[in-house]
Amino acid sequence: MGDSIESKGLIKVSVAKLGVGMFVESIDNTKGEVSIANAGQIRSKEAIAKLLKSGITHVWVNADRSSSDCGLNKPNLKPAPVVKRVCTDRVNTQKKAKELMVEAKDLIQKVLSETFEGKAVEVEPFEALADNMIESVLLDADALKCVSALRSKDAYLLEHSINVAFLLVTFGRYLKFDTDMLRKLAVGGILHDIGKIKVDSAILNKPGKLTAEEFEHVKLHQTFAVEIMNNTAGLSQVSKDISLMHHEKLDGNGYPRGLKGDEIPIHGRMSCIVDIFDALTATRCYKEAMSPAAAFKILLSLTPFHLDQALVYEFIRCVGVYPVGSLVELSDGRVGIVWEAKNRDALHPKVKCFYSNRHKLYTEVTMVDLLKSDLNIEKGISPSSLEIDPTPFY
Repeated sequence: MGDSIESKGLIKVSVAKLGVGMFVESIDNTKGEVSIANAGQIRSKEAIAKLLKSGITHVWVNADRSSSDCGLNKPNLKPAPVVKRVCTDRVNTQKKAKELMVEAKDLIQKVLSETFEGKAVEVEPFEALADNMIESVLLDADALKCVSALRSKDAYLLEHSINVAFLLVTFGRYLKFDTDMLRKLAVGGILHDIGKIKVDSAILNKPGKLTAEEFEHVKLHQTFAVEIMNNTAGLSQVSKDISLMHHEKLDGNGYPRGLKGDEIPIHGRMSCIVDIFDALTATRCYKEAMSPAAAFKILLSLTPFHLDQALVYEFIRCVGVYPVGSLVELSDGRVGIVWEAKNRDALHPKVKCFYSNRHKLYTEVTMVDLLKSDLNIEKGISPSSLEIDPTPFY
């Protein structure tokens, strides 16, 4: 690395000396200008070869975001704080929220494995997890919303289960349900897709459109869920309903039972809304994540025959037009994460800005309080529309 140049926490590196695992922050072109369209971690030697073939000679590497085994000699630079002017309370609740998400993933993974082996589900650990989730929502819902917004293509089933549970708790609290009901909603949300553990993974993760036969096979996850629910001692009827009703439709054309109208209780109707919303806003092996605003339009298009129209409007009011954790573009072209919405109207949250869509450059990480700023939210955006990865800024 003899020709490396340290500048502002970045290291200028010859492309010929790049290694797998290094995080390329920006690219030097022949005119001395910098482009970050290719920002990201080097995943393979083929990616390095592609850069060389493009005539690129040097790139700027972020040492802090590079993997520890990439062969990079990291400089002794004092790292700039990732976030400025963030209150200590939020830092603490954000940390607790991340720990809760890890705990939830570990528990669900364990239970999925045991269920696949034919073991009965034990309800008590999920009730304890549900209580922690409710406590986190009551303590600082914004922190958990930001953490739950981080998604991975490879962990969809785990993250979807957690997020459906969290959204049901948030929605239930908005509708003024008591704590016992919130606990039942959370447990139902966590277990709502447990039947998929017995579905052919090749079909479940197929990147293209499913055939009619494949779709019928996927629908069997509800049949498998009935068996699992029946063998689960101590599971409330509300939790069972959420697991077995989230694919029902008000007009009776859903599955597995083809329930119609009032045959679907309010918590069952809530699960239909939440399940679709979270699926739409998640990155999948066959699609990119959709912005919440676009997802809301689809939810409304599914009323009143599939979804309960009044409940969909209540859900939109509950989550907010620009939900915490979603990405927005401000009127000055900056992109940020909706960071705080407590005690605020939907159009004036606090936004954590880190990038300029107008100039295609990272900016200083700054909290913008739209209640105190002349700026406004121009639009909500999906992560796939950005040329960079927003994940490190959550």
